[in-house]
Amino acid sequence: MARLRSDFWVSAYFRRCGVEGVDAVLRKRGAAEAGAIFIKVDHLDGTASLYGPAPQLFLEDSDERLFAPILQGVTPLDVEERMARELRFDSDLWLVEVDDREGRHFLDLAPDT
Repeated sequence: MARLRSDFWVSAYFRRCGVEGVDAVLRKRGAAEAGAIFIKVDHLDGTASLYGPAPQLFLEDSDERLFAPILQGVTPLDVEERMARELRFDSDLWLVEVDDREGRHFLDLAPDT
């Protein structure tokens, strides 16, 4: 089975956040079929976290999207600076921002991340 398109995955992710009562916004629309997806979680206390695609070794035999933490407990500015660097490298990426005081992200994380 093929991996779900990025645009479908993001749409489903927004629904999941909505069901959980968590605000999420699309900050950057990427390539519809296979753009890398990054999730910024603003903890609303001056800290934020960033999640991105898991390393390829976790994805070899999997059709699901797995994520890995990139930054944890940093300032929102730190996340913005990291994403600016990512965008210079890959302009087709997606960026979704979630606001949740509990830091919930609803992502499937790769093992040992």
